[in-house]
Amino acid sequence: MATSGAIRPSMGSAVRAAQLSGLLTAVARPPASPFLASTTQTAGLSTTTSLLKRHTYAGARDNRDHSKKRGESALRRTGTRWRLSMSDEPLPRPVPKEKLPPVETDPDHGLWDFFYDRETVVNTPQEDAKHGRGWSVEELRHKSWDDLHRLWWVCVKERNRISTANYERRKSRLGFGDAEAKGRDREVRVTMRGIKHVLTERFYAWEDAKKLAETDPEVDLSGEGVAYTPMEYLEEEEVLLEEQTEAAEAQLEGHETQQEGKASGPAAVDPSTLPSEQTSREAPRI
Repeated sequence: MATSGAIRPSMGSAVRAAQLSGLLTAVARPPASPFLASTTQTAGLSTTTSLLKRHTYAGARDNRDHSKKRGESALRRTGTRWRLSMSDEPLPRPVPKEKLPPVETDPDHGLWDFFYDRETVVNTPQEDAKHGRGWSVEELRHKSWDDLHRLWWVCVKERNRISTANYERRKSRLGFGDAEAKGRDREVRVTMRGIKHVLTERFYAWEDAKKLAETDPEVDLSGEGVAYTPMEYLEEEEVLLEEQTEAAEAQLEGHETQQEGKASGPAAVDPSTLPSEQTSREAPRI
């Protein structure tokens, strides 16, 4: 597309001459006021000095910005190179671990129970593999409420130790002991599942007994007075049972005394069992 200068060469030359004369006049003409002179920017790039603080204490680092592209990082969020400080005092240096005073700990603190050993973080696979089987439901049925309560919290403590060891293995990337820990945890969960099963059975049995007691005249569930009052016929049955037991014991003692007498003396012969003299005479001779 043809420009104005190409179409009208005389007009283009006049415009360029006017622009050149105006630029020379603006450079040569003095400023109208001091305020305009101080705020007018005459350079293509900002030359503002660095605002970083100069440290003057002994051993201070040189924090001057020697970058030639300073001021071009506002859109990239790079900011200043070092943090600004408000004083010339040197920062304190950390104390080495060897010079720190020993930290006193409680040897009986409860957090020690999360570890198998206070000297090592986790057990070896051989140590984790040394465990027995879980408790069966049949074995747990013979345990009291207090025994089941204690056994439950022993299992909780063991699972906490296993979880702590698994966390330490993942954090340290040890790469061993996961299979043994899973087997140990599996047996603990078997025991805990059996405890829940037994307690559920006892709860159902208690509910059935409660429903039966509501219709039993000998049981009082109101909470006032005696909870159980047996009837008279039950007392008579108990007395009769005691009398029968005493009679059986007395008969057994008499039988034992008779057996002892037979063993100590000669056996007495019943006369009725002996043959008579007439019968012996009439018997044919062979």
